[in-house]
Amino acid sequence: MDPVAPVRSLWVYLGASPLLWLLLTLGVYVLALRVQKRLGGSPWANPVLLSVAALVAVLAATGTPYATYFDGAQFVHFLLGTATVALAVPLRRQWAEVRAVLAPATLTLLAGNVAGAASAMAVLWLWGAPATLVASIAPKGVTAPVAMAVAERVGGLPSLTAVLVIASGILGATMATPLLDALRIRDWAARGLAVGMAAHGIGTARAFQVNAVAGTFAGVAMAGSTVMTSLIVPWLVPLFV
Repeated sequence: MDPVAPVRSLWVYLGASPLLWLLLTLGVYVLALRVQKRLGGSPWANPVLLSVAALVAVLAATGTPYATYFDGAQFVHFLLGTATVALAVPLRRQWAEVRAVLAPATLTLLAGNVAGAASAMAVLWLWGAPATLVASIAPKGVTAPVAMAVAERVGGLPSLTAVLVIASGILGATMATPLLDALRIRDWAARGLAVGMAAHGIGTARAFQVNAVAGTFAGVAMAGSTVMTSLIVPWLVPLFV
């Protein structure tokens, strides 16, 4: 008798339940938060990065299709919209500070979004990358649903864009604090704008962990970048494709 057979049978039974993947997703993230806390809040121990790595390892080890996993994780996905709308609460609390720098912040976001999209496309274009790849990377700086819609409009691959969005968010959230510290940028509003513009939702979540003002401005940057990217990228892509 195969000693592993009972365990395998139990996993097959549990794996068919969406509740398993929901609980596993939440449990892994809570564990990742504790790991980051144990490491002194190190940005390199980003809980999103650790959670993604752990969940991918579980799915690969068990041979579970992503569609099966998403049947449970979709409940977390549904709450993303609620969490995004909830950013209006800290914005209302910090509105006086935001209004005081609204004009320069808007110009900063405009310049940053143009430079971010153009530089990413320029690097791939100089390397001779296919036009589809160049178009896919253009909207990487905004949240995934918007980025995928923009990518489809300009001739990119929405699925590839989603991967690039997640990668840029994790890298931005991980590297932002050490990089901004090294550059001696101490203003929380400036730090928040930079993180929100470069790392969208994942960076905004990290910014709130560090400072409330930085988190608020990161939310402003994320929202502003979403609008600007939707308008700018369709005009920029034809310059490189």
